[in-house]
This record gives sequence, C-alpha cells and structure tokens, in this order.
Amino acid sequence: MFEVTVTSPEATMALGQRLAPNLQPRDLILLDGDLGAGKTTFTKGLALGLGITRNVKSPTFTIIREYQGGRLPLYHMDVYRLEEGGGDELGLDEYFNGDGVNVVEWSKFIADELPQDYLRIVFKRDDAAGENQRTLQFEPRGTHFEKLVQQLEDASHE
Repeated sequence: MFEVTVTSPEATMALGQRLAPNLQPRDLILLDGDLGAGKTTFTKGLALGLGITRNVKSPTFTIIREYQGGRLPLYHMDVYRLEEGGGDELGLDEYFNGDGVNVVEWSKFIADELPQDYLRIVFKRDDAAGENQRTLQFEPRGTHFEKLVQQLEDASHE
C-alpha cells in the first residue's frame, strides 16, 4: 500500500494526471471515501492525463459518464445510487472488458460485479489539518496495479 497526503484540489488532480500515462484499456480504478473527499477531482486529473479536454462532472444522477477524445476513453461511474442493488443491470462487464479506463466511485455497492484485479484508492478527509487536506491510500490488487502504484511511489520521491 502507498499513502500520500495532498493539501489542495490541484494536488489531487496532479496525482491523477501522473497516474494516467501508465493506464491501459480495461484498467479499473475504484475511488472510495466520504462525500466531498476529492474523488471527482482526482478523476478530472486522470482525464487531463489521458488527453481528455471535456469537463468532467460527477455522474451521481446519470450513474455513468463516458469521455472520449483522449488516448483512451474514460468511463466514470458513480454507483452510490445503487445502494439497494441493480448494478447487474448496467452492463458493467461490457465496460470492464472494453476499450477504456474505468473509474468507479462508491465501489462497495457493486462489490459482487468487480473483476479480480483493480486499483482501489481510499480518500480520507483531514479537516482538522486543513480544509483541503486529504490522505489517499493506494491499494493495488494484481501485478499490473502493483507496478502502477510502485511507479507512482517512485515518481513521488524524485
């Protein structure tokens, strides 16, 4: 596990931008944490790093937003509204086995639908340390994601 503390939305976006060049089709990134912890801000950075210029918005009410025009498509999912179930009706397998990078917010609500390998990032607010301070914990599952996290960790020490 790799842990990093950020102190601004810009730093959160920059972290997403640094991760993006190493992503491949079918990569799955799970973003978990409190409301307002920076999950969509991180996704905006990922999109920029993929070369997507369209504004990234939280897909809370649409559940899935698709962004094209970059090196890879970005499929941004907010499954919070699936708290009562229903993830199996979204065709998530088609996304997870498709041509783009998948970002899922609130992954616990579709835990049964998830592939074996993914990168989970847990966002923790630390309001006592400052309004914008967040700790991000990177939890890789699978060799590919372990390498991604190692590259990100190595880059943070440069």
